[in-house]
Amino acid sequence: MEGEEDRRLIPIRGFTLAGFRLDPGRWQDFVSQEENMVTLDSFCSSQEYSRLFIHLQPDSGLCAGLSFPGGVRSKVLCVSKTAREPVTEENSRTVLRMQETSGGDALSCLIGFTEEVTCPLPVSSGRWAPGVAESTLRCLEWQKNVALVMKAQVEGHTFLPHPDALRHLGNQDQAHGEDSLSGHNDSHHHDNNHSDSSHHDDGTTLYENDLHDNSVLVDATDRKQSEVKLLHACEGTVVEWAELVSEFLQQDWSKPVLDGLKPLPSEEFSFWRSRQQNLHFLQKQLMSPRVQQVESIFKAADSIYWSTLRDIYRDVQEGVQEAEDIVGNLGPVQQKLEEVEHMEYQQLGDNMAAVMEEVRLLWTRSEFYCKPCRVVVLLQEICNLFTHLSRKFLHGQEVMRSLASDPAPVLADVRLVIWTLKTLKETYAQNRTLLETQNQNQVPDGSQQCTPTPIWDFPSHLVFLHLDSFLNQLHSIQEVFSVSLKVFRLDQTVLSGVSGVMWTDTVQQVYQKFLVQVRLLSDCSCDPTDPEDQNFRQNLDRFQDQVSDLETQLVSVLSRALEDCSEASSAAKVVKMFGFLLDRLVIQAELRPQLTRLVRMVRLELDRTELLFHTHRGRLEKLCRFHPPAAAQLSWIRQLRRRAEEALKNYGTVQNLCLDPAEAQLVLNRFGQILELLLDFKDSVRSDWSSQLDSDCGLVLDHPLIRTSQSGLLEVGCSHKVEEVLRGLRYVTREGGVALQPNAARLSARRDDITQSYLMLSHMASCYNQVVMGAEQVELDLIQDQLQDLNQNLSHLQRNTWNSEGVCTGVQQQQQTEEVMTFYSTVRDARANMDAILKFTQEWAELDLLQRSGDGLLEGGVTEQTCRRIKEEGEQLLRLTQVNRSLYRADESSHTWMKYLDHIDDGVQDGLFQLLLRALHFLSDNMSPQSCSAALMVVHLRLQETGSAFVPAVNGGLADLLKTIISEVYAAAALPPRVSVSRHGNYQASLQLNPELCALEQEVMREMQQVHEEAELLRAGLDRYSHLWTGDRRVAFQEFLTYSRQLAPEELEPTETPPTLKDFQREIQTLRTLNSEVTHLDDVINLRGWLHVDQRPFRTSLLSLIHDWKHMYTDYLLESVNASLQQMTKRGADESPSSSTFPVTETILLLKAAAVELPEHLAAQLQC
Repeated sequence: MEGEEDRRLIPIRGFTLAGFRLDPGRWQDFVSQEENMVTLDSFCSSQEYSRLFIHLQPDSGLCAGLSFPGGVRSKVLCVSKTAREPVTEENSRTVLRMQETSGGDALSCLIGFTEEVTCPLPVSSGRWAPGVAESTLRCLEWQKNVALVMKAQVEGHTFLPHPDALRHLGNQDQAHGEDSLSGHNDSHHHDNNHSDSSHHDDGTTLYENDLHDNSVLVDATDRKQSEVKLLHACEGTVVEWAELVSEFLQQDWSKPVLDGLKPLPSEEFSFWRSRQQNLHFLQKQLMSPRVQQVESIFKAADSIYWSTLRDIYRDVQEGVQEAEDIVGNLGPVQQKLEEVEHMEYQQLGDNMAAVMEEVRLLWTRSEFYCKPCRVVVLLQEICNLFTHLSRKFLHGQEVMRSLASDPAPVLADVRLVIWTLKTLKETYAQNRTLLETQNQNQVPDGSQQCTPTPIWDFPSHLVFLHLDSFLNQLHSIQEVFSVSLKVFRLDQTVLSGVSGVMWTDTVQQVYQKFLVQVRLLSDCSCDPTDPEDQNFRQNLDRFQDQVSDLETQLVSVLSRALEDCSEASSAAKVVKMFGFLLDRLVIQAELRPQLTRLVRMVRLELDRTELLFHTHRGRLEKLCRFHPPAAAQLSWIRQLRRRAEEALKNYGTVQNLCLDPAEAQLVLNRFGQILELLLDFKDSVRSDWSSQLDSDCGLVLDHPLIRTSQSGLLEVGCSHKVEEVLRGLRYVTREGGVALQPNAARLSARRDDITQSYLMLSHMASCYNQVVMGAEQVELDLIQDQLQDLNQNLSHLQRNTWNSEGVCTGVQQQQQTEEVMTFYSTVRDARANMDAILKFTQEWAELDLLQRSGDGLLEGGVTEQTCRRIKEEGEQLLRLTQVNRSLYRADESSHTWMKYLDHIDDGVQDGLFQLLLRALHFLSDNMSPQSCSAALMVVHLRLQETGSAFVPAVNGGLADLLKTIISEVYAAAALPPRVSVSRHGNYQASLQLNPELCALEQEVMREMQQVHEEAELLRAGLDRYSHLWTGDRRVAFQEFLTYSRQLAPEELEPTETPPTLKDFQREIQTLRTLNSEVTHLDDVINLRGWLHVDQRPFRTSLLSLIHDWKHMYTDYLLESVNASLQQMTKRGADESPSSSTFPVTETILLLKAAAVELPEHLAAQLQC
């Protein structure tokens, strides 16, 4: 939109549209591209760029660049600045200069074409009208000069245009041949008509021709006029040269700095390189033939501009010397700065000295750069460079974004930048001092006068003008981040006391308000690293005002919180918590009453410490339970001292807050008094401790090493006192400052040896006592002789005291101790073996000889795995017994060893007894109706030829199985070998006589007899169906066919009565009723809770019998139907009485009621 157009670009837009003859829409397309707008903005906003080039591409339209476009052969618009300053709307029409030029190749082509083709045409052709050729030639020369000037400007050079008259003179000489004049003519006319000889000042001779004298005079006049015109043209050109050279030489790089701009060192380096190249270009032009021709003309005419030309020569030559000197000496500085630019920012601080050293060396080496104005400009540029690198490192506008989220890293970066820039200033000051030192130390030589090294006597603020402004900005940012980090700690602030919750809530409210201000400041769209950004300064001022108000609220909270503190320590914690607020004098003044109260509480705490000392100094018994009394007292003194020091530390939190110096001295004096009191008491305790310790050491030294108690146990002589003395000496060594008297000193000198001896003797006595106290009578009988030998060997230690010679070396006591330890180790191993034996026997009591199967029934007998384990452990037990015989060194035939074996044998037999008892209890419990939970055994009721029977038989096979199991249980006791050699038989024989086991066995067999009786009652109850398997079916059926029923035994001569269909129906129904009754018999019956009777085999067999009985009746009826149908087929379809007994229809209905299906041939006959 037109309203959004950049007003600075209006002149450039008009020039571009007119130069390329474009409509305004093409310009809108051009500025709508972001890349072009960035280029235009960089040209207008920065003083670094002085030229803008715009050209038209056939495919992409207008394109802009800050350097001359390469490979462009079309028109190029060049927009240049008349001064190095930003372009604004106000100065855009005055500071910008615009011109058209051709592309690089086209420009060179134009120059070559003009010089080689167009310019010779007016001279070589004779068909030009008079004056036209000269006018055309001047126009072509002007065009060529314009092209050369444009090309030089594009390349950044100054072109010295050629005089047009020189080209004209050359053309005339070519047209007139030998008649051309190259200088002034000195004509001498003679009265006689002899040949005249005329000479130029440079020795050129003009020969007379054969024309008339008047013609010669006219020709000489024309030539004179041409020479005058040529001289004037050359003079005008030299004046132009002088202006161009003067204008170029007057260019000064310090102007951008003086104008308030902030150029970088790279721009100055480019300036001097470009200046050197341009001077060499000028020098080359001044040495060209055209300029030499102008010089010869000035010499011949003795022109006053000859001196001007010489001045141009001199100025250019001096400029070349200056530029070469500066460029050569600026090289190391440029190289170092380029290295610095490619470094990590963290490395800059360590390279500041190297950078400043190069600047100092430039100052001392360069003849032309050793000027304050130039080095000040260079130092400002270096400061600008580091400012630029610092802003780039801090990411400009991104600095404040992290204020609300994570300010710590940014604060660290800001501090790094501040340190780096301060390092730059420090290295500058160091090099300035070094220059002054070198200047003072340079002593002139006697033969030659020594030129002193110039110093940097210019004001430093000129160098660091912009850097100090940037540092001030960084300090403001640092303060914001520092305050934010401190206030962020309020998030976890919790105040204690009566009103702690209320003050904590108030602090949190202030904290939330602060967060709002932090977010506002972090969201502002400004660059805080730009000192000229007033928007940030305004936001910062508002932030600081709001923070000041919040600090006032926090001061109020702090004041009330300090008033609620009753102890100095709690008040000191509050002061530390809000310490960041107490840095300001205004806040200190507001909190002066509370801080003074804290000082009073510190003094009160010191008074309490002194009162506590005087109150408890004589009552320290409670402290002596775990420490020597003197050590406990010294520890108590240290606690009091720490308490006093803690009070002084609490005072230290407010000591530097501008309090009264007299008050501070009073607190320090009070602390000194308490400290002196504690030190006096400490010296007294140490003195008393030294005396008491010496007395105790003398008592210990006179006691024997070991002694035997009345119970026969060993103990170290005066063991408690020895431990007390050794502990006291250890505390004395740790405490330090306690003087040791003779006895204590003698014992202390051997403290380590005595401690080792005491520990060794204590361990020996402990091992000896463990052997004696832990032994049973059978074991004591075995080791009695060895104990007597040990006691005899230990008698020497009972006679020696701690003061005896050789006690500390302990060779003999070490040998005796080793004997005791060897004996203890032997007994310990034997007891470990005994414990293993007892463990075997105890574990046997937990084994299960009998186990249930998966469905809860008893397996076939004793488990093989358990028996194998008992046998293996029994053999291992016997081996351990033999090992113990070797350890005790006992004789196999000795009475004591036999008693020892009988003792082990009793344990083995008891373990086996518990094993058998557990197995028999298993049977008893699982066969008792009151305690059994699941079936233990199962039998099957079957129908055999002899009648119903149990498989296995309850009174036969099942009872035999149970007796076999009991026998296997007893047999497990015979698996381990007998340990005792004095007892005969195995363990089974002994345990079979045990009354408790016998009683359990009889109880199991009684339960077996009772379950047998119940099983017989069950089987007898099923005999009601016995007629089905005991009677002859054929005989019974024959009786039914004869008498229509089964005869009773008492019926001897019954009347024959053939059965009717109702009789058949009655018999079939009876069988169906029996079938239903048998079908509902239980699958399994539980007898006395532990015996399961499986009736399913019996039920299946009985149902098969009933089925056979039923088929006997139904088969007869089917035969009757078949016979009837055959008779009916022979007689026809008429159903009349026949020899058949039963009606066919009723018989068929009876069969269907009995669930009997007719055969297929009978069913087919019925359908016919």
